[in-house]
Amino acid sequence: MMMTEFAAPLPILARYAVMVDVGYIYAAAGELLFGSSSRRDFRVDAVPLIQVVTKHADELIRGELLRVYWYDAARDRVPTIDQRVIAQMPWVKLRLGNLNARGQQKGVDAQIRADMEALARHRAITDAVLIAGDEDMVPAVEAAQAYGVRVHLWGIEPPYGTNQAERLVWESDTVDVLDAPFLRPYFTKNPAAVEQVRSDAPATTVPSPAQLFGERHVRVPGPAPTSRTGGHPIVPSAWSPTGTGPMPRLGPDRMRVEEAGEHVAQKWILTRGRDNIRDLLPGPILPPVIDKELLVDAEKELGLSLRPYQEAREWLRDAFWERVHREFGISLGKSRS
Repeated sequence: MMMTEFAAPLPILARYAVMVDVGYIYAAAGELLFGSSSRRDFRVDAVPLIQVVTKHADELIRGELLRVYWYDAARDRVPTIDQRVIAQMPWVKLRLGNLNARGQQKGVDAQIRADMEALARHRAITDAVLIAGDEDMVPAVEAAQAYGVRVHLWGIEPPYGTNQAERLVWESDTVDVLDAPFLRPYFTKNPAAVEQVRSDAPATTVPSPAQLFGERHVRVPGPAPTSRTGGHPIVPSAWSPTGTGPMPRLGPDRMRVEEAGEHVAQKWILTRGRDNIRDLLPGPILPPVIDKELLVDAEKELGLSLRPYQEAREWLRDAFWERVHREFGISLGKSRS
């Protein structure tokens, strides 16, 4: 009897999805490149970053890309201008969670878990590239593997220690690391952050009392004023216990003000659109109605009044114009000029 010869089975073409936790990749890359995980300290060129990540996945997996899932967050789930650009990219699906007042992402992990398990259950993919670091991803990895999907975990090179949960690394089928040379072309230091650091640096010379106080009259130390009825001391917010005069008013943080200005500008552009850009012209002075709207919306976001702080209101307007300039290519200078 002749034995039947069977040909070796043809290799199955991989079909994969790339699933990116944007909060993780941005924070970890910022820590690696700039020593800061705060997004306001740097800018990200997201479109070429997505393209190079996709190319790297193709080189490693050698299969068919289903799509890239880009998991980010936005206030009230209203996409920013940059996120709208990403949503229009081919083969990219933008998934938005909510960004709370403290800048924390909510609902992103749940979206990743739901998508990964659904793709695996419906056999839409054979492999998943996951760029994340949270241990909350472990159940999603295990569920996808139970349906036969291979999970390839990518992380960002940590400047020290680790930035991924140990158990998540254990459960993944392969592990890869994106290092600083890979990421550096797509991340740039925010000039405003550099300026803020410089302004916070200690002065090289100590001013004299005359320079510091000028011709201001110095209050002679003494007891605080008392009420007429009970003789109890009255200590208003501006009263200095040392008796040297009113205490200085603590102003708002510049970066928070600028972030609020950009966010209000984003919402204005999304709701009004390109056709209404003429409402802002000729600039750089905003029309009174829009200027008031900007101030009110920013104060709501910041949770404080900017009315006493002229410089902060200028930061706000400049940040508004900066976003408009980037979107429409209009250069109108600074509001204070």
